[in-house]
Amino acid sequence: MANGYSIELSFNNRAIWFELPVLPEEIEISGEGDGETYNILDLGQINVIKAPGLKTIQFESFFPAIPPGGTVPSYVSSANWGQPADYIQLIEDWMNKRRPIRFIFTSQGLKINLAMSIEIFNYKEVAGSPGDFEYELELKEYVFYAAKKVKLKTTPTAAGTAKTTTQKEPPKRPDERAKPKTVTVKAGDTLMKIAKRELGDGSRWKEIQKLNGLTDAQLKTLKIGSVLKLPG
Repeated sequence: MANGYSIELSFNNRAIWFELPVLPEEIEISGEGDGETYNILDLGQINVIKAPGLKTIQFESFFPAIPPGGTVPSYVSSANWGQPADYIQLIEDWMNKRRPIRFIFTSQGLKINLAMSIEIFNYKEVAGSPGDFEYELELKEYVFYAAKKVKLKTTPTAAGTAKTTTQKEPPKRPDERAKPKTVTVKAGDTLMKIAKRELGDGSRWKEIQKLNGLTDAQLKTLKIGSVLKLPG
């Protein structure tokens, strides 16, 4: 581990693992939100925030070819290094098994530990450095999941046989009722003033009286601070 930095790839709960012998110059980690935008009447656009999308990690580096007994170059970060073919065969074998691997990035003050799938693995031998192989690797976050049990409901049929259906919870019907508008009575307010101010027509004061069940006597002494419903 060079200066506290390391990248480890492992498989099957670390039954097989290795550290990258040469750390990449940069690592690109991307992850976008999964929000959706809707146009709502009288509100304009609103953004519904959902769970964040899966992270993607991309980087490039190379596997150095070091002869047996040779001097390990200073840029090799891992003490447990192998030959390029060893790393390439392992990664290709993991891809063929179609199972997630574990990506662990450790630095000073930061640690990323994610289950990931190998999406892209390209490599080529470096011209002028026989045995060295450059590579690019793209990983995508993997979320473990499992099947859920479904309750089956058996009902008799006219023929006397049993009919099995999948019992699903009925969807909830959205509440489409319009929510009533309200107004708080202020000093000096009358129903006619409220109707003119809030509804644009003072003659609609009778609708407010009827909607709120007010008697003629109550109209003369509207209580300041009381809340009245307004017709649509």
